[in-house]
Amino acid sequence: MPIAYLAGPDVFLPNAQAHAARKAAICAAHGITALPPLNEDIASLAELEAHHAWRAIYAKDIEMMERADLVIANLTPFRGASADAGTLIEVGWFLGRGRPIFGYSNSATPFAERSAAQVARVPDPIPGLSVEGFGLPDNLMIPGAIESGGHPILLPEAGQDLPFDSLQVFERCVAIAARRLGLVT
Repeated sequence: MPIAYLAGPDVFLPNAQAHAARKAAICAAHGITALPPLNEDIASLAELEAHHAWRAIYAKDIEMMERADLVIANLTPFRGASADAGTLIEVGWFLGRGRPIFGYSNSATPFAERSAAQVARVPDPIPGLSVEGFGLPDNLMIPGAIESGGHPILLPEAGQDLPFDSLQVFERCVAIAARRLGLVT
């Protein structure tokens, strides 16, 4: 069974373990083994000093990515107009190794529109900065990386934003990954 690293800020959800279990079950139903990067699997994390704790998490995540055959990335905007910065590093890691990349977002709102809304709330530190207006779901480098895997970023079908923790688009993304990997016809 191919192994998918489940990149995304889902680890910050208050119910992260239960959410990861639901995602793993969806993957398993499509013939994919899920590797959700939860931090609960580092037994001594609570006892570590901060400068050791973040390094332990980083090392564990890199080890998990090394074991994975592909990445399925949650690119739903996180604490801003764009996808989570850590998730983007992980997508780049898979891109650099030529491994399959699949991504989804629960936001149907284009990046330029989300950016304009954010600037309306919190002005840019340098007025007049522009955001590319290509109608893309995020900065053009992100859809470019995901499309290198052979499929665009999946978005909500109804054109309406979904709750951050919705698994509707994730499930479609997993099904597409399974088809691309030849697990189903």
